[in-house]
Amino acid sequence: MQHWKRTLALPVTLVAIALGFLISLQAQTQKNVSAAEQIGAERMTQMRSVLSNSQTQNTQLQKDNRVLVEQLEKARKKVGTDPALLAELVQLQMLEGTQAVEGPGIQVSIDDRKAPFPLAPDDIARLINTLKYAGAEAISINGQRVVSSTAIVLSGSSIFLANTVPINRVEGIPFELNAIGDQATLLDYFSQLEATVLKQNGSTVSIARKTVRIPSYKKAYVFKHAKPLIP
Repeated sequence: MQHWKRTLALPVTLVAIALGFLISLQAQTQKNVSAAEQIGAERMTQMRSVLSNSQTQNTQLQKDNRVLVEQLEKARKKVGTDPALLAELVQLQMLEGTQAVEGPGIQVSIDDRKAPFPLAPDDIARLINTLKYAGAEAISINGQRVVSSTAIVLSGSSIFLANTVPINRVEGIPFELNAIGDQATLLDYFSQLEATVLKQNGSTVSIARKTVRIPSYKKAYVFKHAKPLIP
């Protein structure tokens, strides 16, 4: 009987140790899952807050834009129908980005969802600068017109803002750049200076020559410190 008990004691002890280890592992796993869920919930709350604030600002800016458009129409009527003045006005609007434009250019699609090094705001700013250097007359990023005051920033951990408007896409290609200008030059510069590096970093890149439409800048220019310098 004593021999039988000693023989049984070792397996029982091993089973008890294994059960204790499994119970401990399950408790730690549950703890990790709960922590991950809490972090995810906090990030989602932060993203919703940023999106809500941005939508509120965007709504107000759209109202301001409508007011400015009405003022512009009144100014046009005062100026009259002088073709030279009207043409100059349109050129100024195109230059400042408040006039939607269309023309030959390129469309760049970038998918970094499987890349080990996804795009950061500085990367997008560099891509835009390359297009400017190539002579682009108008540029947009995910439907937002790029003007002199445009900033590409990261809000929270994953929300990209352009002109303080979220540009993240839930479906489709994450980033789409449209640029109007000499197609051959734009294609050559972007292919040589940017596309190769993006592909090496794991992103999928496609560039197409096409006639692109670029929307107008929807916000109002506000100068708080700069004043006209009158000779």
